Amino acid sequence: MGTPGEGLGRCSHALIRGVPESLASGQGAGAGLPALDLAKAQREHGVLGGKLRQRLGLQLLELPPEESLPLGPLLGDTAVIQGDTALITRPWSPARRPEVDGVRKALQDLGLRIVDIGDENATLDGTDVLFTGREFFVGLSKWTNHRGAEIVADTFRAMAVLTDHPYASLTLPDDAAADCLFLRPGLPGVPPFLLHRGGGDLPNSQEALQKLSDVTLVPVSCSELEKAGAGLSSLCLVLSTRPHG
Repeated sequence: MGTPGEGLGRCSHALIRGVPESLASGQGAGAGLPALDLAKAQREHGVLGGKLRQRLGLQLLELPPEESLPLGPLLGDTAVIQGDTALITRPWSPARRPEVDGVRKALQDLGLRIVDIGDENATLDGTDVLFTGREFFVGLSKWTNHRGAEIVADTFRAMAVLTDHPYASLTLPDDAAADCLFLRPGLPGVPPFLLHRGGGDLPNSQEALQKLSDVTLVPVSCSELEKAGAGLSSLCLVLSTRPHG
């Protein structure tokens, strides 16, 4: 594992956004979500940030919570990042579209090439997109339509494989795959790390993930934030500011 500040593999930074009080009311973006324990949600979010920084050695950048953006902590929905390019998404819900502004600026300040979606007919949720290292899998859902998937392919000049589920190509159970954040290795002697929802949150995922060889599991909990629809992959963006070969 890289030392703190060195970064894990080809990833050097992680971006998260603080949990606002407005999320606890259960009225996030007009969604009528269940009320949640704000203090617990903030603790879980803090632990996630700590593991990204201390356990995985990434430079952590945290956007401040914004009361006008109750679902702002789900910033993984707002961008698809590969290499030095960040595709800023177009959320299905108009109430969530202002969330992309702060993310766009943060990624731009880090030197990434920013691509915005200009097609008003497109919708795209970043957590409906999975990059395997060679291809993108884009799930068509309530949040991502066919045009949004096409824009992923056009942006990264890669094959977009359209499936009925964003993780249908994986052999892990759906709930396990949806709550994994995989950081690929890039340094000699550094094993892959798989940040995942802990067995206490998803008991079945623990058993499935333990079958993966040469992978260090780093469990975290986001059980309270899950009430707001947050999977692990939606709570942070990981990226590299280093040159890509």
